[in-house]
Amino acid sequence: MTVSAGKAVPDFAAASTAGEFRLSSHRGKTVVLYFYPKDNTPGCTTEGSDFAASHAKFVKAGALVVGVSRDSLKSHEGFRAKMKFPFELISDPEEALCKQFGVMKMKNMYGKQVRGIERSTFVIDAAGKLAREWRGVKVPDHVAEVLSVVQSLA
Repeated sequence: MTVSAGKAVPDFAAASTAGEFRLSSHRGKTVVLYFYPKDNTPGCTTEGSDFAASHAKFVKAGALVVGVSRDSLKSHEGFRAKMKFPFELISDPEEALCKQFGVMKMKNMYGKQVRGIERSTFVIDAAGKLAREWRGVKVPDHVAEVLSVVQSLA
């Protein structure tokens, strides 16, 4: 089952760099869930850095930012520490969240078809409904667009 705009996002729990992340324990806050392909790669590092640079503005708007990829917790902890990200990263090696949000796609990488995460962002409102989604995200200016949506919900 995948999520759809305007509908409640089913609760989930997943391992994160802060222990277990449970969506329902963040009711009353806007949650920005961004899916990215891989720790320590150029586009993902830039996207994470953009979210980190705007983190205070997201917090001020009552939002929680969380990154998700299939990398291990150990990889996430290293990536988060190296980049000084002020937000948690969820490890989804079994692709449970990737399936729930429908972000796994076949992509071309160096001329080969590979299965991976399509860079995507989801804004879940304070009531737990999917307020907005972006799929096939291009990194430049994306975080500013997400922030303006989050601020409009505040």
